[in-house]
Amino acid sequence: MAIKIDMLRCFTMVATHGSLAEAADALGRTPSAVSMMLKQFEDHVGSALFETARKSRLTPVGELILAEARREVAHFENTVSVIEGLARSELGFLRLAATPSVATTVLPPVIFKFAEKFPKVQIDLRDMDSDAIARELDRERADVGIGSLPVVEGMRRIELFSDAFGMVCRKDHPLVERWTQLDWRTIGDQTIIANGLCKQITDPDFAPILARSRLMVPNTASLLGLVRQGVGITVLPRLVVANLLDEFAFLPLADVTARRTVHLMSRPNNLLMPAAREFLKLINEMKRDGSLVPQAEFQKL
Repeated sequence: MAIKIDMLRCFTMVATHGSLAEAADALGRTPSAVSMMLKQFEDHVGSALFETARKSRLTPVGELILAEARREVAHFENTVSVIEGLARSELGFLRLAATPSVATTVLPPVIFKFAEKFPKVQIDLRDMDSDAIARELDRERADVGIGSLPVVEGMRRIELFSDAFGMVCRKDHPLVERWTQLDWRTIGDQTIIANGLCKQITDPDFAPILARSRLMVPNTASLLGLVRQGVGITVLPRLVVANLLDEFAFLPLADVTARRTVHLMSRPNNLLMPAAREFLKLINEMKRDGSLVPQAEFQKL
């Protein structure tokens, strides 16, 4: 007969209480059941573990085995706790990949609420462009991706929000004075810094503007650093600069319908860990109640 965890638990409980009756109460079993299991354990070990029938004193072999038994019982109970925690999403690992604007503006309140509810879940958040997010999801190196993502077979994709493109420049830029009449044709010979999101703009009047750009900067932080220095202006969705309007000006474009649409993408629920399923549930709840993107103007631009 193999040693079972119940045998070890029974033995440690009897040794702790020094009494079959007290151990039985603690285990929720009858004294006779505890005595039988203890006898099976001693038979398997091939040695008595207690010096007397009262179980108040361990034999030398019993002392040695007790230390190991307690360690094994503690390990088993910790394992059970982790498994149960994973099932309830109290523990686990959540891997998020998001575009920088989403990571800095949309996700903080979502992660705050999620961490309050599941404080033991470890969260790995990485910001990257939408193409990289799609690759991370395909290689199963991310559980949830948020960006301007295409339809991918086998993946679940839902639209979270969309925001309008506009010109972004320093607040002291001359364009700010005439922004109400601004469109692609009136930008003139301004130095345009292109970025990865420009490919989403299909307005015909934007094509020649993009063609004459001599600067292409995919990284948002570097891009805004150049705008801040006065090297040029750029085109970005409203959300990207939502928290930076004390430094930059966002100039909506008249009669321009170009918008960036942000999607959430993941594998089907049955293929996700509980923590990822709970995160998706939370973000969908926040989308429904309007708290996901609280700045109402994003939807109007």
